[in-house]
Amino acid sequence: MPAPWSPESWRSKPIVQVPEYPDKAILADTETRLATFPPLVFAGEARDLKRRLGEVAAGDAFLLQGGDCAESFAEHRADNIRDFLRVFLQMAVVLTYAASMPIVKVGRIAGQFAKPRSSDIEKKGDVTLPSYRGDIINGSEFTTQDRTPDPQRQIEAYRQSAATLNLLRAFTMGGYADLERVHQWTLGFVKDSPQGQRFSELADRISQTIAFMRACGITSENTPQLRTTPIYTSHEALLLGFEQAFTRLDSTSGEWYGTSGHMLWIGDRTRQPDHAHVEFCRGIRNPIGIKCGPSLEPDTLLKLIDILNPKEERGRITLICRFGSDKVEKALPRLIRAVEKAGRGVVWSCDPMHGNTIGAASGYKTRPFERILSEVDTFFAIHRAEGTHAGGVHVEMTGQNVTECTGGAGAISDAELSDRYHTHCDPRLNADQSLELAFLMAERIKQERETVAQAAPRTAAE
Repeated sequence: MPAPWSPESWRSKPIVQVPEYPDKAILADTETRLATFPPLVFAGEARDLKRRLGEVAAGDAFLLQGGDCAESFAEHRADNIRDFLRVFLQMAVVLTYAASMPIVKVGRIAGQFAKPRSSDIEKKGDVTLPSYRGDIINGSEFTTQDRTPDPQRQIEAYRQSAATLNLLRAFTMGGYADLERVHQWTLGFVKDSPQGQRFSELADRISQTIAFMRACGITSENTPQLRTTPIYTSHEALLLGFEQAFTRLDSTSGEWYGTSGHMLWIGDRTRQPDHAHVEFCRGIRNPIGIKCGPSLEPDTLLKLIDILNPKEERGRITLICRFGSDKVEKALPRLIRAVEKAGRGVVWSCDPMHGNTIGAASGYKTRPFERILSEVDTFFAIHRAEGTHAGGVHVEMTGQNVTECTGGAGAISDAELSDRYHTHCDPRLNADQSLELAFLMAERIKQERETVAQAAPRTAAE
């Protein structure tokens, strides 16, 4: 029998990737204060996402998960949130139209403020300071004041998350996501690009279809699915004191839910089965993601699934695979075979970003777009070969016109990275690259569906 669980039981377990706060009393006071704040999301919304992810696991839908590497306090502006949403909606429309299946939209937004790091410290010359761990913990400037972990930042993270959620809900439920506005989602700097032109052609076809539907009496006024769309939020459950403060007992089900986001995931550096992050996540009923890197062994993965999903709920577990384009072909098939043999129903999602980070000659950290495309392509090919469903993609992206990932149709070069390199942490796809990736995935999903249809047994009448 598993040990009893409570929202604070993680505190008795080993833990990694946590900041060292200099004043524990202020930290405890901040967490106590946060526990009195209203929830950011509701249990019913998390259950709805779990149901939709169950459809993804069954091969009847596709997961699109994306957003900032790490949200920034300084870049928290309405136009940045709107522009992210515009690109995200474009990607979803491309996938929906080409793949003819529902797209479950989950943003890395409204809570993605904390980041794990490969080292606890950073050195510059003779100065050694704590590493930057995201704005919810410390600042990015290389000064003692900025790098000292400050609990009060958690209050600001909550406020910004609440404001972001409020704006997202206003946009997606107030008419901005109406398919009759599909032409208005294209960002100005993308309009004249190859991907912008491809999307414009697709938008024309959608507009023609909607005009026909309107003539038949089906409009966005009487069909809410054309006017509104649910977008869920997600982030890595890294700062467990913050997560505990927003763990609330649902009065309708009597179960515990993390109300800081609809979906939480466990990182590749914090997925030790007997450690604190797994202990915390096993007790909340939200959909849970597990980052799967090259070092993950099949036996360990099955153990994690058993711990986190003992009732075998479909839609509970999403495996976010982040191997790298040069490792995915070796690492992924053995995980798929182990999970399939054990009969576990999971969502298989591809994170083509984290395994493809390199240091450019210019000194900037970047991700070559061709490696990102290659990992996605191989991910789909492996699932076709194994007879399983390539269920989703997990990308770091922005609606800003950044130059952080090299390549793509815009052919961003190493020398151009410095032009608009704005990320505080890892490089992100810009809008043009995000759309290009969406078109590639749409083609692969379509191929997958055609393969499934061809393999289906024919009836006697046929």
